[in-house]
Amino acid sequence: MKFKINRDHFSNGLAQVLNVVGSKAAMPILSNVLIEAEKDQIALSTTNLDLGIRCKIKAEVKEAGSVTLPVKRLATIVRELPNLDVSFEASANHQVKIASGGSNFKIMGIGAEEFPKLPDTSEDKTFTLEQGELATMLSNVQYAQSTDETRYILNGVYFNFKDGKLALVATDGRRLALVSKELEVPAASAGAIILPAKTVGEILRLLGKGDKLTISFNERRAAFQIDTNKDTNSGLSDSIYLFSKVVEGNYPNYHQVIPKETHQRIKLERELFYQCVHRAALVTSEKSNSVKVKLSANLLEVTAASPDFGESHEAMAISYSGPELQVAFNPQFVLDPLKALTKDEVFFEVKDEVSPGVLKTLESFVCVIMPVRLS
Repeated sequence: MKFKINRDHFSNGLAQVLNVVGSKAAMPILSNVLIEAEKDQIALSTTNLDLGIRCKIKAEVKEAGSVTLPVKRLATIVRELPNLDVSFEASANHQVKIASGGSNFKIMGIGAEEFPKLPDTSEDKTFTLEQGELATMLSNVQYAQSTDETRYILNGVYFNFKDGKLALVATDGRRLALVSKELEVPAASAGAIILPAKTVGEILRLLGKGDKLTISFNERRAAFQIDTNKDTNSGLSDSIYLFSKVVEGNYPNYHQVIPKETHQRIKLERELFYQCVHRAALVTSEKSNSVKVKLSANLLEVTAASPDFGESHEAMAISYSGPELQVAFNPQFVLDPLKALTKDEVFFEVKDEVSPGVLKTLESFVCVIMPVRLS
């Protein structure tokens, strides 16, 4: 195989596929990138068997072919090359010559036939979404994923295509975030998957380079085809493919967690509430990690205290005429959804000091937060 390529385009393509490769690969081939040259482009693919990615870059292909090379070492070499023009040539024994200006490298590769095949998704359930919309939805819930390995079913974001809408849910057992949007879901295409946290992170990183994306899934895996038509200077052509295993198992019934009735509902200015909780939490410690939210006539107060640092008190005017009420929360659980949202107005709902608090927007976003017991 033989091709010429722009150094920056090559470097950008390798950066797109680098994240998937772990530091300790189970087999040598999993540390490598598969490079396939054909027509006027090269395809770069990496996989760790749970997650796989492929992107295509414009190139001047003189001889079609394929080879695999250690991706991290290759990415470093390409980034450091002196000239924009790079020539790449692979021989039958998988040795690759890379030349740019006065620099010449010879690197030993592994044959492409050893590289694991990326799956065929032609039989899977498929939906098309707007990239910006999915990015917003994922940002609205992903902070609530569990990091506890023993509760692996919660280590991801739940996608539920059902009843004319797509719902995204994440929970770690102490808080739950849910966001949904209307979507045409034919009965035959209804279904749900749990997307692992690492895949969620990769998707968020890749979104925004184009307008649309297509998601295909079955009970074992999901695939994303992400358009890159906005990213004109990167050398990327058409789209990036991302394949992922899904978390197998039954996601808990999240509808049960959302309170049916909360007695008090207050409209709040999101940024102002965020700043109050953020400042109040500056005196919390690992042992005393809670802020108290107190409601009284037209006033919301946020206080915190710890024996190590002292006390804090914040107050903001609100429209409220209900009974006096005080409830405590882990401050991070309040800050995360407030930070992820972009709407100026949020609604805060509480019932009493032992019931969960609920943050909502008018646009079908809900975050349920378990309280901390007041001592």
